[in-house]
Amino acid sequence: MNASYEWLKAFVAFDATPTQLRDLITAHTATVDELVPVRQDLAPIVVARVIDASPHPDSDHLWFTKVDDGSGELLEVVCGAPNVTAGKLYPFARVGVTIPTGMKMERRKIRGIVSNGMLCSAKELGLGENHDGILELNVDVAPGTKFLCAMAVGETRLF
Repeated sequence: MNASYEWLKAFVAFDATPTQLRDLITAHTATVDELVPVRQDLAPIVVARVIDASPHPDSDHLWFTKVDDGSGELLEVVCGAPNVTAGKLYPFARVGVTIPTGMKMERRKIRGIVSNGMLCSAKELGLGENHDGILELNVDVAPGTKFLCAMAVGETRLF
């Protein structure tokens, strides 16, 4: 058996978790040998709201932003994307997180301002080739919500 949990939910309404569904299918139909989470490389990414965005004082293309990542304190983040807008939600990689491209987020100084993480584009998350700007999210979730919970990009496969 090779089936998508989300695909099965699209055909039949149910509230079972992937583990509960595996147990039900195994008990009544066919053996499910394995549950495989897909896109777990996005698990540490959270949704963040840009609270303030202003031009970087030492650059004609960078932005100085204040970001609410749900941690309880606003983070200063330098952003190079032309589409960063105060009030909008974006995927955010905190300091210490390694994004799918292999880059590890570090607190670092960019043109005199310390940046505490990164607002991410679709390309940086491995979700497409668009690197023209950061990925604006049109969801109604609180800052700090796991990206995989807010967006239907994660999946569990039943084998």
